[in-house]
Amino acid sequence: MDLGDIDLNLLLLFQRLMQERRVSTVAEQMNMSQPGVSNALAKLRRKLGDPLFVRGPGGVVPTPFALRLADPVAQALATLHAALNPATGFDPLRATGTMTIGMTDIGEVVFLPALVERLAREAPGIALNTVRETGVNLSDEMADGRVDLAIGLLPQLKGGFYQRRLFDQRYVCLFRRGHALDDAPLTLAAWREAGHLVVVSAGTGHGQVDDWLKRRGVQRRVRLTVPHFMSVGYILQRTDLIATVPERLALQLAQPFSLSLRALPSTLPAAPIHLLWHARVQHDEGNRWLRGVVIDLFADAAKNTRATKGARANDDDLR
Repeated sequence: MDLGDIDLNLLLLFQRLMQERRVSTVAEQMNMSQPGVSNALAKLRRKLGDPLFVRGPGGVVPTPFALRLADPVAQALATLHAALNPATGFDPLRATGTMTIGMTDIGEVVFLPALVERLAREAPGIALNTVRETGVNLSDEMADGRVDLAIGLLPQLKGGFYQRRLFDQRYVCLFRRGHALDDAPLTLAAWREAGHLVVVSAGTGHGQVDDWLKRRGVQRRVRLTVPHFMSVGYILQRTDLIATVPERLALQLAQPFSLSLRALPSTLPAAPIHLLWHARVQHDEGNRWLRGVVIDLFADAAKNTRATKGARANDDDLR
């Protein structure tokens, strides 16, 4: 198909429908009538030979062809918009609005306190919103522009995403102060025989701990299984259970819950924690500023040095 056969306004309408999924909302945004939107959509359907959107609960639902078309159209329009509107700079002190970050419950404990503190000082008009990767389709939400960044161990974010490695997360053993293991060597036998609290965190890569142990035939006495990390401190504080958790989470929990952390008797593979964003916001100045804040706060200095010396910096790594 020749590009001359496509009206740019039809592609803008297509992108708005992908984002909003409601004809009435798109009509209002584009200063059109609902019949006008329907007529324009019908024209685009004829041009592309696909229904593009069908009726669904509360709005319209894109067809598989429309989903395949969404990212290339969004990137092309973003590139054209950037070319026609040279950047005037992002001023965090004057910026207003809400930025949304996808992260795990671990991320909320490890990242949010420092991040909220920094934004209060440097961008007081920006509010933060977080979503759990298990509560939404994070890939679609980021592609549609409803989530700006994601932080964590998120292997499901693949094609169309840029990533920046922040650090490699080690795992440690965590238990209450005064536990029998507090003053004794943490041998593999002692670790195996202790009662374990195990977190099964669906949708994240932290399940690799259990996979790694199973592959090597390492058995644990699992006494309690929970679906998230938020209850770990409360449970360990009042029981003799131990837990194998990411080190940065353990450091955050140790003081408020009177817990001790020890190196594991057997080294588990470290978990690579990434900052991820969709290609559609690669050149967005507000998104770039927020990425810079996250990198400044949480990226290991050693990782930053290697990135600048390498053949290709991590923040240009398109997955």
